[in-house]
Amino acid sequence: MALLNLKNKKIVISAGASGIGWAIAKIFLSKGANIYLCDIDLKNINKVKKHPLNNKRLFVHECDASEEHDVENFFDKIRKKTKKIDALINNVGVAGPTGTIEKLSSEDWERTLQVNVISHFYFTKLAIPMLKKNKSGSIINISSGAGIMGFPLRSPYAASKWAVVGMTKTLAMELGKFKIRVNAICPGTIKGNRMVKVIRDKANFLKIPKRKIEKEFVSMASMNCWIYEEDIGKMCSFLISEDAERISGQVIGVDGNAVRLD
Repeated sequence: MALLNLKNKKIVISAGASGIGWAIAKIFLSKGANIYLCDIDLKNINKVKKHPLNNKRLFVHECDASEEHDVENFFDKIRKKTKKIDALINNVGVAGPTGTIEKLSSEDWERTLQVNVISHFYFTKLAIPMLKKNKSGSIINISSGAGIMGFPLRSPYAASKWAVVGMTKTLAMELGKFKIRVNAICPGTIKGNRMVKVIRDKANFLKIPKRKIEKEFVSMASMNCWIYEEDIGKMCSFLISEDAERISGQVIGVDGNAVRLD
């Protein structure tokens, strides 16, 4: 067993200064990895820079993942520090709007797909040459339970997360000969700020109490539980480690066995 050893692994994480991204980064840092992290939120970036884990193994950069030029600039900075990387975590994503399709704006639809799908393309395109130089590696795309099930009132989000799964399956086939593994993780109902907003928006749309919506979300999993950001970090750690060296093209739920989204 490799014991999930990530010592000296060089890992890029998009939207990594808060939420799931920062939870992933902290776990990787605790296992000895070198992290190249970007985020659009300057406030969170400054918090990360002041965190005790910030040392010579953590590089933090401000970047709008939906702007190709910003992503290119981020990778320019990375290439000045290293010529190759071991892994890419495509974590960036937005919740998108809540409502039935006929009531959603084209702008909100397009913005959701721009961030949740096209940003992944920008990062992946630039990461692949650096992974090829490593002659192995791992790409992990953060999808969602909404990427394997329908999600009423959240059509742009579901469409984007299904697209991430299709991208994952295709990349795994294209990159397998280079020993680059590509997998998707589908988190369940994550306890955190984003879910607070989702619950609030759904409660407002349906005009029912937020507590009822929250209870319904938790009940969608057989284990009747929340999923925590650290759960996703632990799965990422496994998939990057040598213990997962023959796992690719998989769509892995970390969701307490979610059986529905409604």
